[in-house]
Amino acid sequence: MATSSKPGSGRNVPPPAGARPASPYARFIPREELGDFASWQPGTFGGAVPGSHGSPGAPAAAGADAGAAEPVPATAEDWQARVAAARQTGYQEGYRDGLVALESFKQSFAQQATAQIGALLEAFDGQFDALDAEAARAVAQTAVKLARQVLRTELQLRPELVAQVAAEAVNAVMLSARHISVQVHPHDLPLVAEGAAEALAARGARLQANPAIERGGVLVQSDVGAIDARIASRWAQAAAALGSLEPLDGGDTTPPDEVHP
Repeated sequence: MATSSKPGSGRNVPPPAGARPASPYARFIPREELGDFASWQPGTFGGAVPGSHGSPGAPAAAGADAGAAEPVPATAEDWQARVAAARQTGYQEGYRDGLVALESFKQSFAQQATAQIGALLEAFDGQFDALDAEAARAVAQTAVKLARQVLRTELQLRPELVAQVAAEAVNAVMLSARHISVQVHPHDLPLVAEGAAEALAARGARLQANPAIERGGVLVQSDVGAIDARIASRWAQAAAALGSLEPLDGGDTTPPDEVHP
């Protein structure tokens, strides 16, 4: 009789002659057909082996289970230790947070203080600049007033200085100039004729009286140009050097024409 076999199953072997028919559950299974397996041992599923009263591990396991089931209540000392540990932890965390907050406040305060001090310094600089400008203007005005008084005093005390002015103006004319005329105030005419006679003769200049020219001033004209050495022109140059545009007669009650030798 032919035997049929399924893939992966064992081959059926006929029993020997005279043997009793075997139970269908008593077939021998080769090891290669079993795969992964482990032999059963007592206590594999956590239970005690029946009849094994002398197992040394059973009482210990039972005691451990009993201890885990019934925790030991904490004593007052334990609670005090826990409270002290919680307080220490809270103190440390609060101290750390306080240091962080303090550092943040210090940085913010430093930035604000720096900005305020910078703005204050800028305001001071602006005020100082304004004060410097105001002081410079005051000094210039004072210098201009003082120079005006000095000039008036010089014209009154030393009217002969007009001769020196006339000589310098004539010498400043180009050597190629012709038809040179020197115009001065009528009261200064004799002073210039006496004090600048050599300069006038050297250039062949003619001395003329001009009432329109103030005392102490000189106007030199020639065919190549003119040299304005009048008091007003000289004063304007001197005042401009001091940063002032104030005229010579500003605030002065003494007219230059009334200055007498």
